Amino acid sequence: MDAAGRVAELNDAARALLPRARVGEALSSPGWLAAATAATGSVGGAVGEGFFSAHPSALAGGDTAWWLVEETAYRSAVHELETERERTRFLTEASSALLASLNLQRCMEVTARLAVEHLADAALVIAPTAARKLPMVVCDPHGRLTHSTVSSAVHRVPGLPEALRGFPPVPSRWIDPAAAPGWLVPKGFGEVGSLAITPLPGHGVPAGALILLRRAPQAAFSASEEAFAGLFAARAGAAMSAARLYAEQNAITDILMRDLLPPTLRQVDGVEFAGGYRASVDTDRVGGDFYDVHPADQDCGESLAVLGDVAGKGLEAAVLTGKIRNSLHALLPLGGDHGRMLRGLNSALRRTDSTRFVTLVLASARREERDVRLRLTSAGHPPPLILRRDGSVEEADTGGSLIGVLPEITTRTAEVRLAPGETCLLYTDGVTEARGGPLGDTMFGEERLRRSLRGCAGMPAEAVVERVRMLADEWIGGGRHDDIAVLAITAPRGAHLSAVDGTTPGRYTA
Repeated sequence: MDAAGRVAELNDAARALLPRARVGEALSSPGWLAAATAATGSVGGAVGEGFFSAHPSALAGGDTAWWLVEETAYRSAVHELETERERTRFLTEASSALLASLNLQRCMEVTARLAVEHLADAALVIAPTAARKLPMVVCDPHGRLTHSTVSSAVHRVPGLPEALRGFPPVPSRWIDPAAAPGWLVPKGFGEVGSLAITPLPGHGVPAGALILLRRAPQAAFSASEEAFAGLFAARAGAAMSAARLYAEQNAITDILMRDLLPPTLRQVDGVEFAGGYRASVDTDRVGGDFYDVHPADQDCGESLAVLGDVAGKGLEAAVLTGKIRNSLHALLPLGGDHGRMLRGLNSALRRTDSTRFVTLVLASARREERDVRLRLTSAGHPPPLILRRDGSVEEADTGGSLIGVLPEITTRTAEVRLAPGETCLLYTDGVTEARGGPLGDTMFGEERLRRSLRGCAGMPAEAVVERVRMLADEWIGGGRHDDIAVLAITAPRGAHLSAVDGTTPGRYTA
């Protein structure tokens, strides 16, 4: 090109590329090259369906030679590389967002929202369940989430039943968007231009299906976009599957844990009962210590309280605790004879494969006028402490062999009478052997427990338990400790009300 912008010379390649260029005339197309000068420097732009860069070389007489280099493939590679980087970044962020929760509903919401932000104009996530109606989360183009259910309608959508069963996706070009049912299209979405259905693979079983909607007249989903949607679906399906598995295991754990958790105690037949428990690991809910109260029935006029300590800690000890509690429940007809009941439990434990043993205390309580009469039997366990109204503390005269080791056991039962306001405290060695204090290595000890009890004279059972637990917790601080269980039996301060008919026993106000 000369200084005036006219074409001075064209080689064969230039003529083929720029068929409208004429020697001696100004270059009219492409515009980006026609407007360029040597002073402009290198420029670039589209020529037909390709992309070229133009580099000037100054010639004698003011002419400029422009060298055109095709960069179509290079720019395409750069664009694809950037696209892959964006997709990789998105998949990384999506994985973090999806794995941030083990709640299935939350995972479905995150999946639908991310799909709308990066893959489509609207998205639906459907999860398979054993119920007839399947849960569904819909995210519209504005990012609004709605929850609903869908039943047999899924079978009328091409590719959706297969996706829910984990089969490979049907190509979107095979699905007629005009055939999309009304429940599949968010309100106000408009005409569906393209529809893609992708399975959400889970851990061994399908986790659901992802439905992507694109408005008309946008281009249909490309093969590359469908493949990328499959990569995203794999991560979403894994997160949803993990959430479902966690929910199932959590439900099973709650059901099994229900019988292992310490019961909530109350006043039974005119006798106050209160209990407190703390596992050796604060994040655990159960352990090797336990307590139970069985109300009196027609065959036995006494309520039976049990507090025990299984050797070991954690879930394994808790499982044996559950077996012992069930065995004691089955032995309730023998509750009138503590020795016989403990011998039956000893035989039952020795028949199991477990090498663990248990120490425990049985306490049979009966209200007599304003007092409470107790029968206490210890089997290898620290004897209960009796707190009198004057603040003095006595030790019940009971003892015996631990349960589950010896073929024959011995027991000694003590009888105690509690006046109104007096308490019998049953406890495990997790209280007395708790280490803490100023240096963190001193045991709480029985004497410190006795002193703590003296300050509880006249308190209700629940207050006694709470004070003992509070003092033990303060002593332990942040240190390690064994399982702790405390059970208080108190004769309430209350008056007796005579029966209306004058013949039946009546009841107590407390």
